[in-house]
Amino acid sequence: QLTANLSIIHRGTGVGLALGTAFLTVWLLSAAWSPDAFDWVQGFYGSILGNLVLFGFSVCLFYHLCNGIRHLLWDMGYCLEIQGVYRSGWIMLFAAAVLTTFAWSIALDFAGAVGLAGGGS
Repeated sequence: QLTANLSIIHRGTGVGLALGTAFLTVWLLSAAWSPDAFDWVQGFYGSILGNLVLFGFSVCLFYHLCNGIRHLLWDMGYCLEIQGVYRSGWIMLFAAAVLTTFAWSIALDFAGAVGLAGGGS
């Protein structure tokens, strides 16, 4: 069932990317609208709920990226046998998790360094 689940999740992450892009568009529009609007949006993105939205967006981004690379390999004729499909699926999941963790560790270190979050470097 791994292959079916990964395919369904790939479609879901595409929807998540569209929604996340809408949230980023709101952020950009608020910056153009007024300082008060930007402060409000920044306040939301700095909240627990906002961070969950941004985390979900980053998970969708890295999952979709890694699975897209996997599909490119298939288009070139690699990993098409069932063992290769399953192996590449597990590798893709691991890579997406590593990339998400790495991106958030950098973001949190940066936020701590510039005083946007408690703790940090």
